[in-house]
Amino acid sequence: MNKLESVFEKELLDELYAQSKHATAKAGDVILSIGQNIRVMPIVTKGNVKVLREDNNGHELLLYYINPNESCVMTFTCCMEQHTSEIKAVAEDDVEMLLVPVTVMDKWMMTYPTWKSFVMRNIRERFNELLEAVDLLAFEQLDDRLIAYLKNKAETTGSTLLNLSHQDIANELASSRVVISRLLKKLENQKKLLLYRNQIKLLNEL
Repeated sequence: MNKLESVFEKELLDELYAQSKHATAKAGDVILSIGQNIRVMPIVTKGNVKVLREDNNGHELLLYYINPNESCVMTFTCCMEQHTSEIKAVAEDDVEMLLVPVTVMDKWMMTYPTWKSFVMRNIRERFNELLEAVDLLAFEQLDDRLIAYLKNKAETTGSTLLNLSHQDIANELASSRVVISRLLKKLENQKKLLLYRNQIKLLNEL
């Protein structure tokens, strides 16, 4: 949690630790479901969380990742307006979070400039990531989306060896496993990556 000291002033940090609940999640745990009531805003302090949209048939589309010292601002707006969640959040790896209660958020927006800046910065960054996701869907071919997805995953995890199945990728890109497998094999033939069982090794050429 030390990095939060460079984000918030001491008075806010003291309140943050006093008012918030510490929570953990294991890799793969569903942290937030669509339709769930939200009374807290999570600040991720360790690990990464992926945020997804899900249709009525269970098909998922990756929207963005929440990294350490970031938050999901969609939970902030849902808290403040008392709406249920419209997104699904899943722990990408083992995660630690501070759960900030809705009862203090409005006061902190008025009292602490660093809290307001934190919220607005996260809104801007998540909005930009949503625009990138829309651009990929609207303007890019699936192979370009796949490459962008793999690079983003490597950047998020800090490793070029990704623990992913073809079905995992298909689910998050709203495609089919057969199509994803075909594209991955094409990239392997182009010497841009190596395929293993439930693992993908990205090469410099990607």
